[in-house]
Amino acid sequence: MPDTVDTAAALLAATAQQGPGDTLRIVLLVSIVGGALLAWFLLRGYRTDDSGDAGTGDGAAGGTDGGPGGNTDRDASA
Repeated sequence: MPDTVDTAAALLAATAQQGPGDTLRIVLLVSIVGGALLAWFLLRGYRTDDSGDAGTGDGAAGGTDGGPGGNTDRDASA
């Protein structure tokens, strides 16, 4: 029965000679995909819906909130 320490040392030596190429490729790929998913998740909250009277509820013209000063939705978020 072969000694596991010698086998492990031989495998580590073979891996060390090949370099970190495959591991580095995997880390880069996962980082890029993760960055893209993170950007999508964060940026979807800043999406605006300009489909007319969405969010006004009472159908008021111009998207006014009816409060003092008559601020529109766009003025309040600026």
